[in-house]
Amino acid sequence: MPTVLVAQALQAPVSERAEILLGLREDQWFDRKSARISPRDLAEDLVGFANAEGGTVVVGLFGGEVEGVDGLHHTASQWLRLVTTFMEPPIKSQADLLECRTGSGRPDHLLVIEVEPSDSVHATSKDQVYLRVGDQNRRLNFRQRQELLYDKGQATYEGTEVSGATLPDLDRQLLTAYAAALGHPAPERLLTARGLRVGRRERLTTAALLLFARDPQRWYPEAYVRVLRYRGSERGSGSRQQLVVDERITGPIPLQLQSGRLAILSHLPTRRALGQDGRFADLGIVPEPVWLEGLVNAVIHRSYSMHGDHVRVELFDDRVEISSPGRFPGLSDPSDPLAVTRFARNPRIARVCSELNFGQELGEGIRRMVEEMRLAGLADPTYRQTAGSVQLTLSATPVDVALESRLPPGARDLLRLVREAVRAGTGELVEASGLSRPVVLRQLRHLERARMISWVGHSRNDPRAYWTLAPSRPGGTHRPGSEDSPATA
Repeated sequence: MPTVLVAQALQAPVSERAEILLGLREDQWFDRKSARISPRDLAEDLVGFANAEGGTVVVGLFGGEVEGVDGLHHTASQWLRLVTTFMEPPIKSQADLLECRTGSGRPDHLLVIEVEPSDSVHATSKDQVYLRVGDQNRRLNFRQRQELLYDKGQATYEGTEVSGATLPDLDRQLLTAYAAALGHPAPERLLTARGLRVGRRERLTTAALLLFARDPQRWYPEAYVRVLRYRGSERGSGSRQQLVVDERITGPIPLQLQSGRLAILSHLPTRRALGQDGRFADLGIVPEPVWLEGLVNAVIHRSYSMHGDHVRVELFDDRVEISSPGRFPGLSDPSDPLAVTRFARNPRIARVCSELNFGQELGEGIRRMVEEMRLAGLADPTYRQTAGSVQLTLSATPVDVALESRLPPGARDLLRLVREAVRAGTGELVEASGLSRPVVLRQLRHLERARMISWVGHSRNDPRAYWTLAPSRPGGTHRPGSEDSPATA
C-alpha cells in the first residue's frame, strides 16, 4: 500500500481519521498498535522500522476499535523517552498526539510516531535486532545481523550531503506534485521530513538529487537507464552485431521510470496470444506488470555508489534481461526469489517512489512477478549475480508446469540453471550446482528425455558444446541434440 494513503488519513477530519486508519492495510511502512502495548514491545517495532526503511506507527488502534491513548496520561515526548530506554542506539523519530474520535464519538488522541530509516543497525535492550519485512517485524539471527551490519555500511550513500547542491537545482514542478500527492503544504519541509535535506544548513542529499533534480546526471553521470533491442536471441559481436535499438533514458528517477516504460513498450517483441477479453491479440512476449516491476526494482534498489555502470534493459525475441549495478543485499537469496528478506539499499528513494505509486514492496513485487509469469504460462523469473551486478531474466518460453513438477528436485535445479544461463556447458553446470559430474549427467538425462533441454555440439568432446532450453517445449520448434551428447553417451 503506498504510504501516501497513511499521510492522507493523518490529515483527514478529526471525526474520520481514526476510522480511515483502521481501514488501511498494514505493510512495510505502516503499523497499528494497541494503547496497552508495553514500551519494551513498542521498542521492538520501532527498531524494526529504523533498520528497514522507516515508517509510521500509530498507537491507540486495536482489533478494529479506536482505543485512544488519553487514559495513559503521557505526552508524546514522554512516550518516546520511555521507549528509547529499551533500544541501543536511540533511533531518529518524531512523535505527536493527534486528535481523534472513539467509536462512541468521545474525543481522544492517537500517538503517531514517524520513524526515519537509519544508516546504523539498532537493537533492543536485550541486544535483539529486528527488521521490518512486509507487515511483520522479524528477529534476525547472528548471521543475518552481521549481513545487515555490512549492508548498512554500504547504504549510507543515498543519505550523503552533496556540496554545492541547492533547492534551485530541483525540478520545482515535480517536487510540488510530490508534496500535493501527500497533501503536504510545504515541499521544502517535506524534503527534511523524508531525510532528503540534512545537517544544520539542510543541504540536499544524493537521494534528493536523484529523485528531484532537473539534471541529476550532472552529479551522477551513470544514473540512467539504457534500453537495448536485439534482433533474434543473441547479442552477436563485430559484423554479426544484432543491436537495432539503443535508447538512453535520463532525468530524475520518477521521469526515468515513466519514460523507460514507454521505451520498453515501443520496442518489446510481441506474440500472438489470448488476451484478457478472450480474444487473440498481439501481446508483449512478457507481461507488462512483470518487466515493469523488474525495471522499478532495478532503478530503486541499484547501487548508486558504483560508478561506471548503469541499469540496462535488453530485449530479445525470446526474453527480457534487466541488469542493475550492485549485488543483492546479504539477507537476500537470489536462488529463491520468493524467500527474499527485504532490505532496501536506498530506503529514502524506495519510500518516495512508493508514495508516488511506483512499484510494490520488494518481496511482494517479486511474488507478483512470479504469479504473473505463471498465469501467462511462462517460466519463473530468475536472478543471477555477478561480481558487481544483479541480472533478472524473464523468459518468453512457455513452460509445461505439470511436466516440470514431476521432475526430481535435482533436475529442476539444473533446469533453472540452464534457463538462467541460456547456454551452459556440462562443466559449468557441475560447478554451479555443486554436484558431482555423474549426478549432473544423470539429471541432464532426465531433462533431455523429457525434451526440456537440448545439447548442442558437433561431437562428444566438442569444447564449445552447451545445453539450452529445448524449443520442442510448447510454443517452440524442436532442434534435436546430437546423439553424442554426454547425457546420452
